[in-house]
Amino acid sequence: MAQWFQLQKLDSKYLEQVDQLYDDTFPMEIRQYLSTWIESHDWDTVAASVSLATVRFHDLLGQLDDQYSRFSLENNFLLQHNVRKIKRKLQDHFQEDPLHMAMTICKCLKEEKKILAALKKEENVWSTQINVVLEKQKELDNKVKDLRNQVQDAEQKMKSLEDLQDDHDFKKKALQSRVEQEVNGMTPVVQKEIREEEMVIREMFIKLNITRKVVVHQITDILNLAEQIQCTLVMEEIPEWKHRQQIACIGGPPNACLDQLQTWFTAVAEGLQQVRQQLKKLQELEQKYTYENDPITQGKSTLEERALVLFKNLIVNSIVVERQPCMPTHPQRPLVLKTGVQFTVKIRLLVKLQEFNYQFKVKALFDKDVTERNTVRGFRKFNIFGTNSKVMNMEESNGSLAAEFRHLQLKEQKVTGNRTNDGPLIVTEELHSISFETQLTHPGLQVNLETTSLPIVVISNISQLPRAWASVMWYNMLTSESKNLSFFLSPPQATWSLLSKVLSWQFSSVTKRGLNDEQLSMLGDKLLGREAVGNPNGLIPWTRFCKNVNEKSFPFWLWIDGILDLIKRHLLCLWNDGCIMGFVSKEREKALLKDKEPGTFLLRFSESSQEGAVTFTWVEHRNDGVHFHTVEPYTKKELAAVSFADILHNYKVMAAENIPENPLVYLYPRIPKDSALARYYSHPTEAAEPMELESESDAVYVKRELISVSELLQDTMMPMSPEVYGELTRIINPAEIDTVMCKAFPN
Repeated sequence: MAQWFQLQKLDSKYLEQVDQLYDDTFPMEIRQYLSTWIESHDWDTVAASVSLATVRFHDLLGQLDDQYSRFSLENNFLLQHNVRKIKRKLQDHFQEDPLHMAMTICKCLKEEKKILAALKKEENVWSTQINVVLEKQKELDNKVKDLRNQVQDAEQKMKSLEDLQDDHDFKKKALQSRVEQEVNGMTPVVQKEIREEEMVIREMFIKLNITRKVVVHQITDILNLAEQIQCTLVMEEIPEWKHRQQIACIGGPPNACLDQLQTWFTAVAEGLQQVRQQLKKLQELEQKYTYENDPITQGKSTLEERALVLFKNLIVNSIVVERQPCMPTHPQRPLVLKTGVQFTVKIRLLVKLQEFNYQFKVKALFDKDVTERNTVRGFRKFNIFGTNSKVMNMEESNGSLAAEFRHLQLKEQKVTGNRTNDGPLIVTEELHSISFETQLTHPGLQVNLETTSLPIVVISNISQLPRAWASVMWYNMLTSESKNLSFFLSPPQATWSLLSKVLSWQFSSVTKRGLNDEQLSMLGDKLLGREAVGNPNGLIPWTRFCKNVNEKSFPFWLWIDGILDLIKRHLLCLWNDGCIMGFVSKEREKALLKDKEPGTFLLRFSESSQEGAVTFTWVEHRNDGVHFHTVEPYTKKELAAVSFADILHNYKVMAAENIPENPLVYLYPRIPKDSALARYYSHPTEAAEPMELESESDAVYVKRELISVSELLQDTMMPMSPEVYGELTRIINPAEIDTVMCKAFPN
């Protein structure tokens, strides 16, 4: 498959890397138009020979001429114009140095191969992981299938044993009756017949004894296999599922559903129930006919006890929290609960047996048996209000046995006397838990079941949500323990490689786009300095992530959270489509823009606003060198009044003779602004003339346009005063603009 064709199928994460390979010197359009021709040559060889490079340079120009002719036949004027412009630029750059062109193409092709190789490596790792999971699942499926087959085979053996014992009992009783009838004496013939009959009965007994041994041995094998499967489920599959649930809770890949686990748990439970029934049948057979060294008598008690223990353990470990506590108002941030706000939580039993329907009544308890509260001062106590008891029943959707609590609320207990606030932890670092208890009472069986939610953070004000969510992320990122409620008394550090994944998940879970390597590199630099780039195992302490490092700074996470909120409210489409570079340092920003055409701009998030703000920087070339202009960041307040796309569309600076003009021409790397952003404008770019009138009902309106104007001062664009902004954003006749401009910039 052609290399360029493969590249075009890549994810946006990799396409962004491809974008960065091409610029005005060798634009991506050439790679697109001439992909087949470019890939048909050995550019390593071409780059080693000036004469061959010269030939290939002229061949390339000829290929562009052919492309121009094709566009002419299609009457595609715009593409003709682009090809002609590209050809002129190539001649300007490479006419005197065709070897440079060959080296440029060679470098681009090699970098493309690296991108494809990285993707293939990632796919291979993912494929290997998937294969391991599938192989493990297949192995468990086969064991469960084998268990079912063994149980069915034992059932058949039980029927054969019952028939054989009935025949043996019948013949033995018949012989005894005949012997009793011949009490007055037996003829030799009768004696012979009786001896023959005794031989038959003895042979039947031997066969009966062997069959009893076989059945007991079969049941032992079944219990061994059931124990083996159960051990895998309880010690491996359930912990792995719970860990995946933790990852999913903090924005990671969605957790695999519980249906497969339910199938396995239910199969083992059904097998054990059948074995228990078979053991009852053996007891009946034993009572009908017992003898010395009876295999049933010798093994029955042990088998019954073992089957019961296995069944109890299976039931006890089959209750899980299918959906962790979550406020419906914040579905993407579970495990953070606000007092007085309803939350939901769902409990599920993985053993799906019809006789269990409506047999479990689950009760929710808050901070049950938490000893820390008795030994550490400052911890708060809460009561659960609402319907805190629910009966488990079969759901219609998937037939699972579940109970969903939908109307629970927390209320803090009032402390009598003087309340102390000198506890070791702040509110958003306090961890709590909700326990769920139930009991199964079944004939010959009584089992207490309990499961516990992941640690939750309880807040009293919604402003505490970002810090509370940081605690939830840090906990579930670094530990698989479900009850370590003292975690933040001494929180462990996180490696950058792990934290960077979690940060990317925060964006991909609420948008269509996570963070790429370059964006994460900038964030790593911000947290760790340059060492983060070369040291993925660099350690980040909790205080650096979510607390003020010094009085002049604000917490790193609150900055990220402010940007996330900004994206969700005002920049979602621009972010999803990759228009916003977002996380790029000022130094990197200048490096990216310095060689670009005048008017090339990029969009990034401000590093100085904790609440989240976005800005843009463009490059300008003057006689005295390259200049970069950055606009004061736009916050949620400004973006609530006018969309960011409209700001970019209508943005103006005061040029010579006080004539406002838009300096934004190309969105980085080189996309015409309107081509990149027109779909996001509030009004079509081909708007009617400013003085055209529209009628609506009996009113007549003049079309309006929102214009942001900045005054150029050094390399920073100063904002307008509120008074001028108000003048410019009201419904105005365009003829008034000059008057307003004079008020804004009197000099």
